[in-house]
Amino acid sequence: MSARVSLSGRADWLGEKHLQKLLDALKEGGEEARVAGGAVRNALIGQPVADIDIAATTLPEETIRRAEAAGFKTVPTGIEHGTITAIAGGKAYEVTTLRADIETDGRRAKVTFGRDWKLDAERRDFTINALYAEADGTVVDLVGGVADIEARRLRFIGDPEARIREDYLRILRFFRFFAWYGDGRPDAEGLKACARLKDGLGRLSAERVWAELKKLFSAPDPSRALLWMRQAGVLTAVLPESEKWGIDAIHGLVRTEKDLGWNADPLLRLEAVVPPDAARMKTLAERLRFSTGEGGRLRRWALTAPPDSKTTETELAKKLYFGDREGFLDRLRLALAAARTRAVEDNQAMMEAGGFSRLLGFALKWQKPVFPIKGADLTELGASPGPKVGATLKNLEKEWVESGFILDRGALLKRAAQALEA
Repeated sequence: MSARVSLSGRADWLGEKHLQKLLDALKEGGEEARVAGGAVRNALIGQPVADIDIAATTLPEETIRRAEAAGFKTVPTGIEHGTITAIAGGKAYEVTTLRADIETDGRRAKVTFGRDWKLDAERRDFTINALYAEADGTVVDLVGGVADIEARRLRFIGDPEARIREDYLRILRFFRFFAWYGDGRPDAEGLKACARLKDGLGRLSAERVWAELKKLFSAPDPSRALLWMRQAGVLTAVLPESEKWGIDAIHGLVRTEKDLGWNADPLLRLEAVVPPDAARMKTLAERLRFSTGEGGRLRRWALTAPPDSKTTETELAKKLYFGDREGFLDRLRLALAAARTRAVEDNQAMMEAGGFSRLLGFALKWQKPVFPIKGADLTELGASPGPKVGATLKNLEKEWVESGFILDRGALLKRAAQALEA
């Protein structure tokens, strides 16, 4: 136990009254309760804490009784695995009874409840995720997690293969946590184990795989992790579309994001490492069970023609009107990042980067203009409702767009009358 390490001064949330009240209730009568996992890790690293999980020696039913007696609402979110959620003051705390795995199939585990903090720590995945904190902030480290945090080293607890066989998602979590918290090279034994057991990823649900990939692509810089995933054959296992396309573009995209203040966009980063092939993107979205919005964005990006840096704003406006604005924005961002990367050694690329930057700025501000005439206007000119009205409107709209949206309502109605007379 690293008794000298404390969250004091690093975790304002630890003093929150509802959290302290819950910990006090769970510790009554000789029981024990500690903040566990990610909240402790992030506080030590100096990163924001979103969720606060608690580990306790109380059995689930007793946890519920004590929490409710202390004024918390409880929800049995995973009671078969010892987890209940306690809610008060608009905040939710997951409380889980200390556990040990007695049987696993690579996806889910059967557990037995216990009172041994070391056994509970050892059933977790990585040392940096197996830290606990007392109510006063004292950190309890039973697996060497504090030293690994200080060295920015990601390490499986115990035998990497054994940890992975308990849940094959840990292969992807190894690279995700390395992207967020690791430095240098990944742990050699962990990397070898991931490479050896990558076939086990096929046992996982698509939803779990994509959720983990999305977190990895959201890291400040996922490029090193992706490189090691490719080396281990893991990237090809989960994203075969990237195999012959390559991941080199991700480096320039991440640098451009930092230089220009763009937010990390996991889907844009995914687009940087897969080919803009609509059919393959549709298959990818279906295989990984993307949301309708995610799958649609990926497909529209693939269907949008690559931009030319010399395109005028008037020409781009015409393309935007009939095309997909989001698809153009994704294409322009990736083209700008690629050009900026090449511009280090290529003056022509520097000119291209300037062009893409200008077009991106225009596209971001562009608002689709409203076509000034409708079918009812043609009916007033004497046209009978039917296919001819629709065809005439479509032709007029094309003329209007080709004019650079300059033709006004009067000019369009005059052309409509001429077209209907023909």
